[in-house]
Amino acid sequence: MTLLGDRVALEPISPALAHRIIARDERPDDAWHPDYPFVDELDPLRSLAAETAAEQDFTMYLVRRRSDGLAVGGFGFFGPPDATGTVEFGYGLVPAARGAGLASDAVHLGLQHAAECGARIALADTDLGNVASQRVLEKNGLTEIQRNQTHVFDRRALAAA
Repeated sequence: MTLLGDRVALEPISPALAHRIIARDERPDDAWHPDYPFVDELDPLRSLAAETAAEQDFTMYLVRRRSDGLAVGGFGFFGPPDATGTVEFGYGLVPAARGAGLASDAVHLGLQHAAECGARIALADTDLGNVASQRVLEKNGLTEIQRNQTHVFDRRALAAA
């Protein structure tokens, strides 16, 4: 199920689509930005491509800009919620799509979906120097819970749907 926001749509990535993204087997309706996927998405995409039955809700998603339908990044969960209802997520946009509120919208959609699917807590981390991403998390109600020499760790309680 594609998740629709004002400026972005989160389109689930199936194992077959993950395989095509890795192989850069783009078809006319795919509309992937030339800089997508990111290097750090390749391992999760490979894991997803190897699955026979992918997780339907807590999976990886293409981030599509609704104004033109172009896939400009990714949003993904690192699996379903654990026994405490905690789910971890990450996201990224190609440089050309940054600064327009698309990441904030993608995170909002992803967290709303996670809450609707039973997650109770969301976690994310950013590189220490990635202030823009830290602001995206802050805008979406995440607060810093820990910091080390390389990363900032954030958390948010999710409202029951």
